[in-house]
Amino acid sequence: MTERIEVVVPVRVDLAGGWTDVQPYTGDYGGEVVNFAINKYIRSAMEKDDEGRIRVEYSSDIPTGSGLGTSGAMNVGLIATIAGGGKSPEDIAELAFQFEALLENRGGRQDQWAAARGGFNHLLFLGDEVEQMPFEPMKSARNWLRKHFVIAYSGIEHKSGDLHSKVWERYDEGDEKVISGLHLIRGAARNMADGLQRDRRELVVKALNDVCEGVDLIDKSIHDPFREVVDRLKQSGSVVAWKALGAGGGGSVGLLCSPMGRSEVISAVEEEGWEVLDWDYDEIGMQVT
Repeated sequence: MTERIEVVVPVRVDLAGGWTDVQPYTGDYGGEVVNFAINKYIRSAMEKDDEGRIRVEYSSDIPTGSGLGTSGAMNVGLIATIAGGGKSPEDIAELAFQFEALLENRGGRQDQWAAARGGFNHLLFLGDEVEQMPFEPMKSARNWLRKHFVIAYSGIEHKSGDLHSKVWERYDEGDEKVISGLHLIRGAARNMADGLQRDRRELVVKALNDVCEGVDLIDKSIHDPFREVVDRLKQSGSVVAWKALGAGGGGSVGLLCSPMGRSEVISAVEEEGWEVLDWDYDEIGMQVT
C-alpha cells in the first residue's frame, strides 16, 4: 500500500528588512524583518511504496525566481513531507534553512519562517536565533495594504544566490555603503511594524522609501529592471512607494499606489509586459495532509 503525504506552503512578500536576516550581519548587528504570506502556493507530495521507494513531486502557482521566496517555500514543503506532521512550523523552517545551507546557499531565514507560519511576521534575527515579535496589524491597515499594494512579476528570472554573493563579498571587505544600506533597511522594518500596527500609513511609506534607499546603497543593479517604469509612475503620483521583492535584479516588484492610482499602475505595468498578481493574505501557513 502506497503512503502519500501532501504539503501546501504559501510564498511571502517581504515588506522591510530583507537582507538583514543573513549571516554575518545577524551575528554582527542583529537583523529585523517584516513580511506576510500570500495565497500563492508551492505544493509538494511524497509517495513511498511497499518496497521503500520514494517519489517527490512539486507544483507551483508562480515561477521560481519570482522574488516571493519560492525556493524557501519549496524546501519547507520538502522537509515537511519527510517529517510529516510531527514537528512545529518553526522546527520545519529551521530544518529547511539548514538544508539550503548544506547546498551552500548564502541566504537568510525569513522565507522559511514566513512559509511555515503564514500570516504577518515581525522577526528578529540574532546570530542563528529567530525571535518572533508580537505583531498584529490593524484591520484597517491590512485592508488598505490589500487594496493599494500591487504585486507585479516582471518575467525576468533572477538568481538570488548571485546577488547575495556580490553583496556579502563587499560586506566582508568592510564596504561602508553596504553596511550603511543594511542598517537603513533594518531600521525600516521597525517603522513598517509600527505603521501597520497603528495604521500610520505615512510610516509604511517611509519604511518602503528607506528600503529603496538602502538597497541602492548596497547594489543599484537590484532596482535596474524596474527603475524606468516605476520612476514614471512616481513622477505621475500614481505610486507613492515601492520595493523590489526578494533579492531583486528581476522577479517581482511591490508598488504602493496612491488612492486613485491603482488603475494607472496596472495599465502601465501590463503595457510593459509584467504580470499583475491577484493576491490575498494567507493566514494558515504550511498545511500537511
